[in-house]
Amino acid sequence: MPDSQPLLRLDKLSIAFGDKPVLQELSLEVHRGETLALVGESGSGKSVSALGAMNLLPDNAQVSGGRWLGETDLAALKKRQWQSLLGRRVGFVFQEPMTSLNPLHTIAKQIGETLRLHQGLSGRAARERSRKLLEQVKLPRPDELLDAWPHQLSGGQRQRVMIAMAIANDPELLIADEPTTALDVTVQQDILALLAELRERHGMGMLFITHDLNLVRRHADRVCVLYNGQEQETGPVDDVFSSPRSAYTRTLLDAEPTGRPAPVTSTARLLEARGVSVSFQRSKRLFAKRPPAFEAVKPIDLHLAPGETLGIVGESGSGKTTLAMALLRLVESRGEIELDGERLDRLTGNALRKRRRRIQVVFQDPYGSLSPRMPVSDIISEGLRFHYPELSEEEVAARVTAAIKEVGLPSDCAARYPHEFSGGQRQRIAVARALILEPALVVLDEPTSALDRTVQKQLVELLRDLQARRGLSFLFISHDLAVVRAMAHRVLVLKDGELVEQGECLPLLAEPTSAYTRALVKAAGLSAYD
Repeated sequence: MPDSQPLLRLDKLSIAFGDKPVLQELSLEVHRGETLALVGESGSGKSVSALGAMNLLPDNAQVSGGRWLGETDLAALKKRQWQSLLGRRVGFVFQEPMTSLNPLHTIAKQIGETLRLHQGLSGRAARERSRKLLEQVKLPRPDELLDAWPHQLSGGQRQRVMIAMAIANDPELLIADEPTTALDVTVQQDILALLAELRERHGMGMLFITHDLNLVRRHADRVCVLYNGQEQETGPVDDVFSSPRSAYTRTLLDAEPTGRPAPVTSTARLLEARGVSVSFQRSKRLFAKRPPAFEAVKPIDLHLAPGETLGIVGESGSGKTTLAMALLRLVESRGEIELDGERLDRLTGNALRKRRRRIQVVFQDPYGSLSPRMPVSDIISEGLRFHYPELSEEEVAARVTAAIKEVGLPSDCAARYPHEFSGGQRQRIAVARALILEPALVVLDEPTSALDRTVQKQLVELLRDLQARRGLSFLFISHDLAVVRAMAHRVLVLKDGELVEQGECLPLLAEPTSAYTRALVKAAGLSAYD
């Protein structure tokens, strides 16, 4: 049972940027040994409330109200006291691991830094502790990954590294901001079971920020619902989910991706790949023989028709994104790649750049792929200006306005910068940037992973509508099989870079032939969506 003395207490916490309030008088408590879930739409104030409570917002933020960690008055702490508290008493798993990990340091150095600062560990002792932490978060080949750089890891692997860093010093409070966003359904269960085990073993409290209500139902004790910066209701999970008092909470509970894409009528092939494979050279230690190359993707054949969606699923690290990057010619690969009957794998320079008008991508990490120095209007229009320099400023502005409206962003957002948006809103900016060129094929790499269920449903419906009206083809990478089922015509299942099985979406998910696919379907609980 939770301790009667709150571990974290917020009393009428309010946050504003200039004259714009983003959180209004939020009061909540997190006790030792319990998990409080903070849920709501993107932009509702979930992440900003945790960042504000922990003094992690920029200087232009106005934070008011009371906030305590145990007996410690957080509002009264000085800068050096915050440096001692964060990482030791409070662990933080941020929403976007690629922007939270230093691209210039290896994984071993980054985990070792927090061990050195708070435990005084260094050298062999720090490396051994780091290796055990990677094992705890179920990362394969921990010794090899310790010497890897963040860009060499998949999104899910980077997320697990962040969790390992957060729990390195056995904190009293863990703030987990979408900790399973980039993870497939099987690893989600492992990670949340691990966090529950750590919570029970150490009496740790957890503030669990998420848009996935199924995870809240299974892993949280209490839930607080936010909408537009205001608390809607707070209570035990079973009570809130079975008898919600707020109309907004009922809307959240009813929001699940449903429906099916329009049937494919064309027999032509827009994209065809034969024997595509990707290998990476492993790092070589001094005076040691270079190890054999790592096969990230073993030879795979696939095809995609106009107006068709091919779903690519599998655990994090299975090669989903690497395969897509190979098809985009963004990583070196072997094999043949044809787009509209033309061999992309033979094109270079300007010829390749011109063909990229036909194929666009929405990356997994929207913040990492958006320039922090450019306003939204320039981000969305950059590709348009490059490929169509003959367009006037008025024509560009009109297309940007139409793209912003099409993805459901506010009309006044064009002059704002990426850091002013929530994770879900940034994802929609990335979708608008891809669609403005009117491509034939869009690679969607976890496009809904940062979105709450209500916005997921809207985005799925938007993508299906665009596909039906424009004849778009999608290569849809996701770990969320419920979304895949609502989007994909066919599914391709990968494991350790190898094709496990492929086929029509509904029959494959209903009766998978491989044990691996059956495990994915079971972990996703697809029967709940029937």
